[in-house]
Amino acid sequence: MKANEELIRLKAEVKALKKELSTYKKTKTKPIKTVLVPPEFKSIFDKAEKNVGKYHQSLAIHPDKASIEISGQRYLLVRASALSIEFLEGIMSYYRDRGEKEALSIGKSILFDLAHLIGVEDASNFSTLMDLNHPEELLSAGPVHFAYTGWAQVKILEDSHPSPNQNFMLHYTHPFSFEADSWIAAGKQSEQPVCVMNSGYSSGWCEQSYGIKLTSVEITCRAKGDKECTFIMAPPDKIQSYLKKQPEVKKDKPEVPTFLKQKTINEQLSASLHEKELLLKEIHHRVKNNLQIISSLLNLQLHTIDDPNIQTKFKESINRISSMAELHNLLYRSKNFASISFTQYLPAIVHSLKFSYNPKLKVDLVFDIKMKKDELDIDKAIPCGLILNEIISNSFKYAFKGRKSGRITVCFSDQVKDSKHQYRLSVSDNGIGYKQPEDIEESKTLGLQLIHSLSKQLDAELTLNTKRGTHYQIDFS
Repeated sequence: MKANEELIRLKAEVKALKKELSTYKKTKTKPIKTVLVPPEFKSIFDKAEKNVGKYHQSLAIHPDKASIEISGQRYLLVRASALSIEFLEGIMSYYRDRGEKEALSIGKSILFDLAHLIGVEDASNFSTLMDLNHPEELLSAGPVHFAYTGWAQVKILEDSHPSPNQNFMLHYTHPFSFEADSWIAAGKQSEQPVCVMNSGYSSGWCEQSYGIKLTSVEITCRAKGDKECTFIMAPPDKIQSYLKKQPEVKKDKPEVPTFLKQKTINEQLSASLHEKELLLKEIHHRVKNNLQIISSLLNLQLHTIDDPNIQTKFKESINRISSMAELHNLLYRSKNFASISFTQYLPAIVHSLKFSYNPKLKVDLVFDIKMKKDELDIDKAIPCGLILNEIISNSFKYAFKGRKSGRITVCFSDQVKDSKHQYRLSVSDNGIGYKQPEDIEESKTLGLQLIHSLSKQLDAELTLNTKRGTHYQIDFS
């Protein structure tokens, strides 16, 4: 008996719920307004409100699959402040060496590019997904989708004329902008407008809708204490003419964002760098030519001199000039003007000296170059080359007197010690040797004086051994 009464009661409740549901479905609810527009735009935006609203009714969140879907499209939830105040503060921290103004500009450029590209791609995807064939339909869907996805509400002002040509101009505000709200929620006030992603996304969507290049500038912002977040959107080459008409702009000229501005800057820097590289290359070429001219003039003068001692001095000067000319020749042919390849530089100097002195003397030249990275800074390479020139010259002149053959060994190596490269230049011959001076610094010969002076320039430790042939070792950082 009690079971039957309970069943009757349940059936009555179900019937009442069905009636209530039927009544609820028939009730006309007031449509949500996400976009506020002038009367002449009302009909097309009302249609967009309806279509885009239906699209967003199918919201489904599946944490077990880590997915948020709307009409089969996957979406992401991101904290608003992470893409506004926190992002900009992080960028300013990373670029603090550039100064606050430039660091902020870099951060805004990144956000604008990101948002603009998302706006372009979202509009393209929406056009296909919802079969929107007319530019006006796609453009009107943008602000509605913009509001549903949490960016901001849109209010289009009456002086706007969104024509599909270079006369395009949109004057609008963004009530409830996620960027301005994130600054206000953090209790901070900006000195500049902050709704960068709002600018980028809206200009990207409209650009894709009408097929014309557009940018958007925020001229007032609630994050800096203004009443509204107000924007002007227009083609980049026309936007300044519209901005000049705004009374707010006269007080503080805003920065006009340009899509891929950083790419343009990098291209300009690359072009400027290439120009300077060509100029530097030409300088090295001219220095090399001038040194060779000096060398040639000295050679001509050499043939007019009969005194062997003076001839020797001329030859030594010519060889020193040649070693410097060879360095500039390598720099001219190199892509790197800060350093040179030592595996090319050392043999070039030594072989030219061999033919400069006694070409009939059979001297074996042995090279042992062990470098983890085959390059040496110019400020190190020049004194090294001149030191090598002096040592090898001395070997050719004095080491093999009375002999028909000999051997000269040139070693150069590097090793990392205390996070610094430690270099060692070692030059030895198996010649007759000579009496080692007690103090090289006090030596009367110009060659030894130069070796000491250049070693000092390198802040190097110089070791000389003349017991069995001659052995120089120069260690420097």
